[in-house]
Amino acid sequence: MSQLNIRNLSNENEDGAPDIVGVSTFSATSYFVPPKGTTAQRPTNPQPGDLRFNTDTASLEYFRGDTINWTQMVMTSPDLNGGARGLVMGGNVSPTDTNIISYVTISTLGNTSDFGDLTLSRGSNTTFSSRTRACCAGGYAPGNRREIDYVTISSTGNATTFGNLLDDNHQYAPTGTGNQTRGLVAGGLKLPSPYTSTNRIQYNTIATTGDSLDFGDMTAARSDAGSCSSSTRSVFFGGDDGSGPSAKDIIDYVTTATLGDAADFGNLAAASVPNDSGCSNSIRGLVFGSRAPSSTNVIEYITIATLGNAVDFGDKTFSGSYSYATSSPTRALSFQGSGNIIEYVEIMTTGNAVDFGDCDPNHSYASACSNAHGGL
Repeated sequence: MSQLNIRNLSNENEDGAPDIVGVSTFSATSYFVPPKGTTAQRPTNPQPGDLRFNTDTASLEYFRGDTINWTQMVMTSPDLNGGARGLVMGGNVSPTDTNIISYVTISTLGNTSDFGDLTLSRGSNTTFSSRTRACCAGGYAPGNRREIDYVTISSTGNATTFGNLLDDNHQYAPTGTGNQTRGLVAGGLKLPSPYTSTNRIQYNTIATTGDSLDFGDMTAARSDAGSCSSSTRSVFFGGDDGSGPSAKDIIDYVTTATLGDAADFGNLAAASVPNDSGCSNSIRGLVFGSRAPSSTNVIEYITIATLGNAVDFGDKTFSGSYSYATSSPTRALSFQGSGNIIEYVEIMTTGNAVDFGDCDPNHSYASACSNAHGGL
């Protein structure tokens, strides 16, 4: 085998290195330094297979093509006991709020099991998660709550205090999503009357603890929206502007690693208040049903890397009424605490939902997350 040992290599104009074609082996005893830069500094005309280090997300990423876009290289597995884990946090069975945390193994079928307790009881909260941590934010207990708790997903046990949301006036029924690095909380409603909703998006760095910071604004103020994410985009579905109620058919999105206001993505098939019932893998986002303006069992989906309106996926077995959702790379779960129902679909197919098992009845008005959703 021949060897080529060089210290510097450039083309004849000294304005860049030439391509090295046909190399079968690259070896060294130290390390290889790939190109690096921020998300904003990504090349404008990348080719499938291009590799770089993203200094915003502190991870290697590669370009998978114009549809899928840039994807982080994952060096850990979300599998636990044969499958990714989904957590359900908080909830309410009127008039009592709960601090219960439950979990399921998404790749199997079965009922929820006890995980531990939140630091306080609350319903109409939201969640966001990385591969290791699950965070529960906001809600009503009674009174608007700012507190954020967290747990380590691979263990069981009670939650620990993480920090606080920006204010306590719009933390009823926000929606949460994000990627491996950053958790986003969007929207929310001020209680009691007169009800007003917010378009604020706030964020936390999941690996640290501390209070939320301002990210930007959604295109319209609303609560009870759904959300999902890829490693690069966070998407928000529908919601209620608090005036009646008045359901929205809006879908908008942000680039998760940056700061700024949301941009238009498309529309749902009809105005919808899906609560926290959005989830995704890295390619496709789903939203499960709606409680307003009427209860529906419709499942819709989008392709996250593109723009456009949601498309019919199939139907749930039950309609509306405060469902919430989470996912693995292959399977999406929809929960309804008030009916003790968990059902699922395979994300990259279309069709109706199938029974998964039962959830704790105290998990009405709850929220769910996982260590294997599309943002990771």
